[in-house]
Amino acid sequence: MKSFNIRVYGFLLDDQSRLLISDEEQAGMRFTKLPGGGLELGEGLRDALMREFEEECSLKVEVLDHVHTTDICVPSVFNDTQVISAYYLVSARQEDLNRLPTSTIPFDFGNAIDESENEDKQSFRWVSLKEFNEEQLTFEIDRLGWRAFKKLFPNDVDESQG
Repeated sequence: MKSFNIRVYGFLLDDQSRLLISDEEQAGMRFTKLPGGGLELGEGLRDALMREFEEECSLKVEVLDHVHTTDICVPSVFNDTQVISAYYLVSARQEDLNRLPTSTIPFDFGNAIDESENEDKQSFRWVSLKEFNEEQLTFEIDRLGWRAFKKLFPNDVDESQG
């Protein structure tokens, strides 16, 4: 591995106890993850997370609590880097969440916020915390973040789910 790839992601819940997840297509690969992205040079984790939510969702979020940071070696599936991810609980105003274009169908890019010229695609959907299963997340690194979230907020999550 040539370098580190530092990522930051947010657990964003609405007033119906639903989690916002992101369905993406990049480099011909489809995956589901939490909203967020890469840290830029000179940026702190919280600032990066707020920027990523603004860029991806047009949402201003408040970063509330740290949930998890990767503590194992995880090679990137996209390049020759080691991924380190930090996960936070974030909040946004409900009226802003109500305006967010979402779908109920995975990988429904018809409502994508950014239809840029490159072939990367992204759409968002809400999933009930009571029905969410870690298998819905593509990458093991995100599943570790989800497990940490469940430990911190056990009353919000149905423990019969993954």
